[in-house]
Amino acid sequence: MLTNKVFMKKTKRGNILKIVREHYLRDDIWCGSGACRKCPLSENDIVLDGVPESLSEQYAFPHYLLLDTNIILYQMDLLEESVVRNVIILNTVLDEVKHRSAVMYKRLKAVISNPSRKFYTFVNEHHKDTYVERMPGESANDRNDRMIRMAAGWYEKHLKSTGPKGQSLRIVLLSDDVDNRNKAIDQGLIACSAADYIKTARSEYANLLDKISQREGSGESKEPLFPSHLTASQIHQGIKNESLLQGAFLASRENYLEGYVRVEGIEKPVLIQGRLNLNRAVDGDVVAIEMLPEREWKAPSDVVLVDEQNDPGDLIEPDPSFSASASAVAKELLEPTAKVVGIIKRKWRQYCGILLPSHIQGTTRHIFVPAERKIPRIRIETRQAATLLSQRIIVAIDQWPRHSRYPQGHFVRALGPIGSKETENEVILLEHDVPHNRFSEEVLACLPQLPWTITPEDLKRRVDLRDITICSVDPPGCTDIDDALHARRLPNGNIEVGVHIADVSHFIRPCNALDREAASRATTVYLVDKRIDMVPELLSSNLCSLRGGEERFAFSCVWELDDEANVLHVKFHKSVIKSKEALTYEQAQLNH
Repeated sequence: MLTNKVFMKKTKRGNILKIVREHYLRDDIWCGSGACRKCPLSENDIVLDGVPESLSEQYAFPHYLLLDTNIILYQMDLLEESVVRNVIILNTVLDEVKHRSAVMYKRLKAVISNPSRKFYTFVNEHHKDTYVERMPGESANDRNDRMIRMAAGWYEKHLKSTGPKGQSLRIVLLSDDVDNRNKAIDQGLIACSAADYIKTARSEYANLLDKISQREGSGESKEPLFPSHLTASQIHQGIKNESLLQGAFLASRENYLEGYVRVEGIEKPVLIQGRLNLNRAVDGDVVAIEMLPEREWKAPSDVVLVDEQNDPGDLIEPDPSFSASASAVAKELLEPTAKVVGIIKRKWRQYCGILLPSHIQGTTRHIFVPAERKIPRIRIETRQAATLLSQRIIVAIDQWPRHSRYPQGHFVRALGPIGSKETENEVILLEHDVPHNRFSEEVLACLPQLPWTITPEDLKRRVDLRDITICSVDPPGCTDIDDALHARRLPNGNIEVGVHIADVSHFIRPCNALDREAASRATTVYLVDKRIDMVPELLSSNLCSLRGGEERFAFSCVWELDDEANVLHVKFHKSVIKSKEALTYEQAQLNH
């Protein structure tokens, strides 16, 4: 079946161009269910269990979960839990996630690629029974929501009477969009929020509730503590008429009530001082600021100020007088001061830290203290406090409503006991955003097969320097030897000096998975007791390590010098070398 999409486009010259796109629809796209008797499935097409196990006591019947886009964008910490299985991801949802968040899209693809997780991607955009045209006046988001509900309804009909003992397999639509849920329920579908679904989970899965991102019910009915943020259109208009400025917010590590905003075109960062002027900005956020009049300019604080409150509730006490006003300070010490009036882009990430013990017995509300002092304390809800108090944990921020003294977040995972060497190393790597996961199978597939040898064809394309006395000098125990050198007297009386760098480029092809991974890691990172390799160990410690007595590929720079060290000639070329010895610093000094 074929449908045509017709677009009218105006060119730069004012001409009207008619664009026709063909959209093919099929009726033979399989549903992925092991219980289906209608689709022409092969064993490789079956992803979803024929009798799926339910996590929920309320939804105890066999069912598959079908996800709305907002569930993936905001509940990925829950979806990454191994017990969440038998999930349908629509092609419509996958494309929307890819468009809105590259980070969440990558995390979702990692889950989908794991066969044990039972995540099935259904190409609803090309199925004749699940594709819908966009109606006049309908927004793209409303059309996507309608397609999600259409696909959920199709699955309900398609899997009718396919479950155990003739029982129908059901579809539970998870959505944190209230309007989409209500419309789905009106159509006779089963729909609920992620929080409502997990609240009804069986007792052994109760801790999953800690993973829920709390984005519904912000509690704005409470007395607001902070000024409201301007809307996106107000910020855009203010920047356009130059009444507002924008820049990256940098929080102070010494004073939690102070920070700066770097504004393009202004040499010095603009000072932001006081809780209300900071107005819920978190380190790294891109914010809109309004400059204060010169009479309100302040000098930076020289007081170290740390928020040491346990949990004072949603109250804001007056800011301490840590900075004198313009009338009491020499004019040359004052700095231009501003207040945050809007958030252009949040730069929230996951944060490492510890949980504070609560003074309220049996409470689920706790205060999380990040390891990075630039980040404010975060209020989370957890039922595992007794266990987590002795652990380093990771927490993500969900929101910071006007009525809340602290941002609100959720527990992600525990790293290990506080003070453990492995745990503290993990905190260092995570807080400094150092990639340190194991290399993926896709990356490892780019490595050469062993045993590896230099072929005659390789020698034809390189300068053979294996007969020259070359050596390396590195710390004791070094295995990733990336450079070596030589020096010798030439027959004409001059001195030849060569530096040889391991030719990693021979093994890493441009833009393949190994090249992308090495680019993201950028360098090898050394901790006190371990090393985080930029490339897999087969390359870093073997094939690209210029070890003594081993033939290796290199890129060489060779100088010809006179006795006064004047450079007479320089040559650059790819080479094959055979280091005579991998010397330590001490050995090199003794031999000298």
